[in-house]
Amino acid sequence: MACLIAAPSSGSGKTLVSLCLAAWARRQGRRLQPFKVGPDYLDPQLLSRVSGLTCRNLDPLLCGPEWLERCFAWHGSRADLALVEGVMGLFDGRGPSSEGSSAAVAAQLNLPVVLVVEASRQAGSLAALVRGFRDHGPPPVQLAGVVLNRVGSERHHALLAEALESIAVPLLGVLPHHPSLELPSRHLGLLPPGELHDLEQRQDQWADLAARHLDLEQLEPLLAPPAPQARAEDPIRWCLRDHAVALEQPEPPTVAIASDAAFHFRYPEAGELLEAVGLEPVSWSPLADEPLPAGCRAVLLPGGYPELHAAQLAASRRSLHDLARAAAAGLPVVAECGGLLLLGSTLSDAEGRPHRMAGVLPFSAQQGALSLGYRQATATAHGLLVRPGETLCGHEFHRWQLEPVATNGGLWQLEGWGTPQRSEGWTAPNVHASWLHLHWAGCPVIPSRLAAAAGRAAPLPTSAASSSPMSPSPRSSRSAGG
Repeated sequence: MACLIAAPSSGSGKTLVSLCLAAWARRQGRRLQPFKVGPDYLDPQLLSRVSGLTCRNLDPLLCGPEWLERCFAWHGSRADLALVEGVMGLFDGRGPSSEGSSAAVAAQLNLPVVLVVEASRQAGSLAALVRGFRDHGPPPVQLAGVVLNRVGSERHHALLAEALESIAVPLLGVLPHHPSLELPSRHLGLLPPGELHDLEQRQDQWADLAARHLDLEQLEPLLAPPAPQARAEDPIRWCLRDHAVALEQPEPPTVAIASDAAFHFRYPEAGELLEAVGLEPVSWSPLADEPLPAGCRAVLLPGGYPELHAAQLAASRRSLHDLARAAAAGLPVVAECGGLLLLGSTLSDAEGRPHRMAGVLPFSAQQGALSLGYRQATATAHGLLVRPGETLCGHEFHRWQLEPVATNGGLWQLEGWGTPQRSEGWTAPNVHASWLHLHWAGCPVIPSRLAAAAGRAAPLPTSAASSSPMSPSPRSSRSAGG
């Protein structure tokens, strides 16, 4: 059975161990299916690039426990090897609990745990730390062994090995200090793979490090994929069982999805679900100042890093004009986290300089306090994608804040551990805009409602302004919310 790569805390090296194993497997010509616990976009992008297979998120809070089991079994059983990378510390879940944690996922899927410990300033204390993680619970964990990271010398190695031997825990590898093991990051996590210009070189180094420093004889059996299940069902089909959409269209309606260096926080299931409900996803780059695809019937703006590209987005007059025109024409527009920022009046960059955006919603965005954590969202309005009283689970992670906040009562009420209840989001008959990241496998009614709305919308006509990159910046476009 596959294992779960965990750690006492973030920054210990679990992503690097996962990448080393993925690179080694690919060099061997073996298909390793990666999974990632929790609401993460950047680690899965790296694991997808290195393994060659799309990494799947396993998040029981966002998607529910049954989806988690079906997703793991379906995708894992189609590969030669499989591994699950954990999130944060092994027992870190919602608030101070272990709900939704790596330990909870390991227990649900009956996976052994490989604990990655950053050991640069430890010796005999390693035994106390590992014993604590091995014996802590609930949920109980099956500790398969430990990989040590940033071990400084042979003497240090010997000290740590003896400490683990004293508590009868196998040592599965010892990674030294190495430049390829230092991954650059920014305020929301690791750099995306598109910005790691030496990724191929790093991938070769990771494979070499796995072969030289990991105990592959012990680790390889821990990468065995789950066994195929009789009468297994594609999890996409399964979660849409009760949310079929009848689109009486000669051709699938096109939905434009912002996809570039500014907008790439999107779970792979989003595109798969859109196709399954009868839409045709088409990539669209606001950063490249592309016009919206001809005849598109809906627009999806996922999260990402628009704040790092605010000046270039402001200069993308054709893209901003088309976005404002689409919203004014009544096309469904769905924006999530970073995508929300493109709809406002202005977006300030990290230096505090404001840049003009599409002007669809009447707010300005500036850098502010960190908002982070799972949120229970209860809809308070009848909007494009939600109905009053419906409750969803999402995740919030951003450092930019809006001024003013929604003034029309908001899309929903958000609640989360350690945060006061508040109104959040913007809603209108054709606009759904919120800070909240959702995984649509946990709320398949949303892509179904988007498909129905796209089926009713008239295709966006091509305008003269769309053909020219020098068309004027949108001014006071009709507000779709607020």
